[in-house]
Amino acid sequence: MRERIVKIRDLGVQYDSVTALEHVDLDIYADDFLGIIGPNGGGKSSLVKALMGVVPYSGSIEIAPKLMRGKRVHIGYLPQLSSFDKTFPISVREVVMSGLQAKHTLFSRYNKDDRRRVDELLERMSLAELSNRAIGELSGGQLQRVMLCRAVISEPGMLVLDEPTNFVDNRFENELYAMLHHLAERMAIVMVSHDIGTISSVVKSIVCVNRHVHRHDSNIITEEQLLNYNCPIQIISHGNIPHTVLGEHHRCPHCDAKE
Repeated sequence: MRERIVKIRDLGVQYDSVTALEHVDLDIYADDFLGIIGPNGGGKSSLVKALMGVVPYSGSIEIAPKLMRGKRVHIGYLPQLSSFDKTFPISVREVVMSGLQAKHTLFSRYNKDDRRRVDELLERMSLAELSNRAIGELSGGQLQRVMLCRAVISEPGMLVLDEPTNFVDNRFENELYAMLHHLAERMAIVMVSHDIGTISSVVKSIVCVNRHVHRHDSNIITEEQLLNYNCPIQIISHGNIPHTVLGEHHRCPHCDAKE
């Protein structure tokens, strides 16, 4: 029997008079690698932000004890790169080290084990030579790698990523997916992406979000399934030559809702 670690029921997110999500039911399991897809404004980021507790919501989100550290939720989070201030005066090492704050009290200090763990992770992520460099000097791919280190340094039971390949080149994108493949062996992963064709070969299951949510326990979405989804989206297909098929869809009235 699969281990459920998140139970979402009747979730709703609203911004002023705009409804981003409503009546959302979703279960996340310990062995999941979920790809969250959907149209712009459909509620993808709102779902992630509600899960992380950074936006008000109605309904319920139950987190399993294995994702808790004391009274705090212990989930790794990689936000959109555009939301991070690169002008903040902090080094690569300091950014990664800050991911361990959840295990420390206000007055406790980092110890030798913490520093060793950071050193090992920086080496594994090919960032050791950049450890003392200011984050403002990094490329988009380098910064995203640093932020991924920060998200996983505390060894969470689940990792949430919001559009992790935005503003990065194809080389880093391939490296990122390889890293996530290894991380998925020891933690659940939930990844928001607009790159539907690529993530279909990476994730195990796909969650379609367009104000409502439909989970497909496969990385392949059929045209029949998209009829329930009711919004313009590429149909994913697999073969020796990756390709997509575009069907004709009526514009969903909620596609332009603010996330």
